[in-house]
Amino acid sequence: MIDFTLTEDQELIQKTAREFAVEHLAPGVMDRDENAEFPYEQIKLMGELGFMGMMVPEEYSGAGMDTLTYVIALEEIAAVEAAASTIMSVNNSLVCQLLADWGTNVQKDQYLKTLASGIKLGAYSLSEPQSGSDASNLRTHARRKNGHYLINGTKNWVTNGINSDVVVMFCLTDKDLGSKGISAFIVDKGMAGFSTGKKEDKLGIRASDTCELYFEDCEVPVENRIGEEGAGFKIAMNTLGGGRIGIAAQALGIARAALEAAVAYAGARKQFGKTIGSFGAIQNKLANTATEIDAARLLIWRAAKLKDRGKPYVKESSMAKLYASTVAMKAATDCVQIYGGYGYMREYGVERLMRDAKITQIYEGTSEIQQLIIGRELMK
Repeated sequence: MIDFTLTEDQELIQKTAREFAVEHLAPGVMDRDENAEFPYEQIKLMGELGFMGMMVPEEYSGAGMDTLTYVIALEEIAAVEAAASTIMSVNNSLVCQLLADWGTNVQKDQYLKTLASGIKLGAYSLSEPQSGSDASNLRTHARRKNGHYLINGTKNWVTNGINSDVVVMFCLTDKDLGSKGISAFIVDKGMAGFSTGKKEDKLGIRASDTCELYFEDCEVPVENRIGEEGAGFKIAMNTLGGGRIGIAAQALGIARAALEAAVAYAGARKQFGKTIGSFGAIQNKLANTATEIDAARLLIWRAAKLKDRGKPYVKESSMAKLYASTVAMKAATDCVQIYGGYGYMREYGVERLMRDAKITQIYEGTSEIQQLIIGRELMK
């Protein structure tokens, strides 16, 4: 039996995140979306509040909190600005968590402390133009030479790629071993042979940056390898399992924002002499969405609790992401439908929710990949 009663500390974090989002993210959120403007000041403040390294132990400048507390805070951020929650999720789930789990003490001292405190920003780079869902099909490779690795290749779909200071990336160190020949590295911005591509012009989460990364004889010290040679794919998959809980929480926040907007509009908009919220067709949409949001939250919290207890959670995290992302897309679409023509206009803000929701069904493993993972786990 899992107890979902929140502690006083968790309630305080929830309240703090909600108030921060309303005070600092809500103003300008539509402009940042339209102009694809990175929320520099807001991310800096999130670091000062401890939101950029929530699950990192305090000895490495993190907040020392559990996964459940993290997803509670992430939901609040996502409910106001999904793009900011994407930046937060990558830094927490994919970069800080990876270094906390797999990094050496030296790597933690050198990189984790500044990343967890929000002084620096991290990016996670696994995908390549030809790989996508086939994550082990990498071509970027590293050759060891005189205490360094020379890395060559192209990575894509890198969130925080332009604005990050540090990138955790994966490439082949032995081309003949397939997934067992993949290794993980820490690459600093400014290393010779490392450059970024143009910022991608995205449908949603536009205030977060996404780009390609280019490596041309990029010289990375051996000390920057994470784990042993060949351990990279295991590290990547393990990290993504936890990251999916974060993306599920992001989807939950988007869905909740859509429901809240739909309820408010349905209670104010009048047609045929009545508020549209008094009509059964509208009430059915709202009722279904509210039920689905609560169900999604329970799936997310279950996965977070299992992770915090050190129990297997691969299936549960995929279930949470699969369901929450579906709920987010449906909730946002229904919200636009309830708004009618006004919902289709940018000035009302709800079309942004629909655009932001879509990515939660795609990144960190598409919905179809989540179904494959769940099915594989069931057949074990």
